[in-house]
Amino acid sequence: MSGIGEALTASRFRIAGVVVGVLVVSLVGAFALGVLGAPAVEAVDNRFGDVDDETTVVFTDLVVDNPNPIGVQLGNTTINYTVRMNDVPMAVGGREGLDIRRGNSTLEFTTRMNNEQIPPWWATHVNNDERTVVTINATVRTSILGQRRYDITQEKEVETDIIGDFNSEETRPVNADDPPPLFSNPVLYVNRTSAEWGEATAQETPIDMEFVMYNPQTTPFTVTELGYEITMNGVAVGEGRTDDIAAIPPGATETVRTEARILNPNLDDWWVTHLRNDQVTNLRIEFYAVVSVDQLSQDIRVPLDRLTYEETIETDIFGNENASTAEPTATATPTPADGERTPTPTDSGRTMPTATPTAIPDDPLETPTDDDGLL
Repeated sequence: MSGIGEALTASRFRIAGVVVGVLVVSLVGAFALGVLGAPAVEAVDNRFGDVDDETTVVFTDLVVDNPNPIGVQLGNTTINYTVRMNDVPMAVGGREGLDIRRGNSTLEFTTRMNNEQIPPWWATHVNNDERTVVTINATVRTSILGQRRYDITQEKEVETDIIGDFNSEETRPVNADDPPPLFSNPVLYVNRTSAEWGEATAQETPIDMEFVMYNPQTTPFTVTELGYEITMNGVAVGEGRTDDIAAIPPGATETVRTEARILNPNLDDWWVTHLRNDQVTNLRIEFYAVVSVDQLSQDIRVPLDRLTYEETIETDIFGNENASTAEPTATATPTPADGERTPTPTDSGRTMPTATPTAIPDDPLETPTDDDGLL
């Protein structure tokens, strides 16, 4: 009887082995036929966290779709993502060894951005006509049935008009605090102001400004100096003066020019205030002029209070405040194993995004990081 029992037990093990083998073969066949599929990134959401003088925390949620009827633990699958603003890398992260349940799973990442990335991004924003393209790219690489890669790319535009309102045809009187005996207020009039960006570099952002000034006095005078101070949320980001001398006869106008400069290394300090103020900035540019008169032994310093320029800058870089309901643009680039059929968009029995190749940057995505990836 014991021999019969041992035979039955051995038979059960053989049957179980055959069932497991059939199950494995069935699963592999299902992958090959496209019935089951590799997980893919469906959506990416970013938001800013705490910010200090050196770093900015970026929280990222990746929604991963597992089209299979069972959850999978993928020790050899990696997810990488990068956030760029005008091709300047702002946040990079990734993870490997993922446990993904069936359907959609949200994977949470935390990375830290070095605030020194702000000045180079700012230069690209200005040189691109105050326009930034925020690009978020996420990639799943899996070895299921060979090496495959599935990508998703989201893009959003951020536009500002920081100095546009400085262009004005309004005539503004300029008064001196204590005009000399030869003068009466208003000391002069500014009939027109205009400004445009110069070519921004890593070190500075020039603003070319013009002031059309009118001399209402009976005495000629010379504007020997035009000074400025630029603040953003109270952070000093530029100050200076021009020695572009302009002599203005009585009853005449003359154009006075100055090139104000934002010092880009100061912008990482401004960035902290911008985020802490819900991505709102108050830009302020204050001016003064120095007027010289031959009959006077001392020059006159005139504050140009009526020319003080203020502009509110608001951004929504990741689109959290006014989130779009449009579906993200998704692209898939599977690399099938030798002899394997590439799945079509409807192989899994559901509608999939059209597959088109997407180039993935090499530098920040080659090495996945497990949170706190600091650029």
